[in-house]
Amino acid sequence: MDKINIADKVFIGRKLTLIGGPCMAESFEICQKTAVFLKELCAELDIQYIFKASFDKANRSSGSSVRGPGMKDGLGMLSEIKNSLQIPVLTDVHETIEVEAVARVVDVLQIPAFLCRQTDLLIAAGKTGKVINVKKGQFMAPEDMKGAVEKVRSTGNNKVMLTERGTSFGYHNLVVDMRSLAVMRELGVPVVFDATHSVQLPGGLGNASGGQRQFVYPLARAAAAVGIDVLFTEVHPNPEVALSDGPNSLNFDEARTVLTGVKAIYELNKSR
Repeated sequence: MDKINIADKVFIGRKLTLIGGPCMAESFEICQKTAVFLKELCAELDIQYIFKASFDKANRSSGSSVRGPGMKDGLGMLSEIKNSLQIPVLTDVHETIEVEAVARVVDVLQIPAFLCRQTDLLIAAGKTGKVINVKKGQFMAPEDMKGAVEKVRSTGNNKVMLTERGTSFGYHNLVVDMRSLAVMRELGVPVVFDATHSVQLPGGLGNASGGQRQFVYPLARAAAAVGIDVLFTEVHPNPEVALSDGPNSLNFDEARTVLTGVKAIYELNKSR
């Protein structure tokens, strides 16, 4: 597996890593409050931490839904979080035109699941030399993610991670095939389990996605038992009023429970 160093602060594979934060960068206050809590929790549990938030949710169910602060203001929030808390940050890119500006601020570029086959986007991201986290499409077999990895590596950038975030199971539902974690690891990349998007109910609320938050913990523990390098969770101070993905986001108490349980299983795996 390729070794990945993120800003000399996170070393993927050395110990468990969390990618966590609100789905959308709703405000600087929400981002900062969440980042401070997760940084302190991860320090307490000896987990490496990467903050995440999206400046634009470009694939929302409804065209009238709030999309976020936009690139300029969103990158400003991410930059302030990164510099004030001294932690790596991650955000999504949706178009090639965004990549260069975003790469100047963040440490990890994330390719959304719906865009995991977009050749130009993957190559533009790879050319930045940044760490690239590619989410497996809900429509993709895990072995077919080899193509996405090869597209990034064709730029000379071997810093690629793959994320499992559930597979379409009929309408408005996802299912997680835990075998995908083992299959994607065989491609020689670190694997990430996105525990909160995996319980999403796409379009389940008609004009928005629903979610089944109660299944985040059991799925996260199962993924840790199979073997992961990184856990991805969306965390919000009050998910009930979150502007995006509230039904599948964790509050602070739930995040502590999930991280504590996953860390125990991760360490048991590592000791064997």
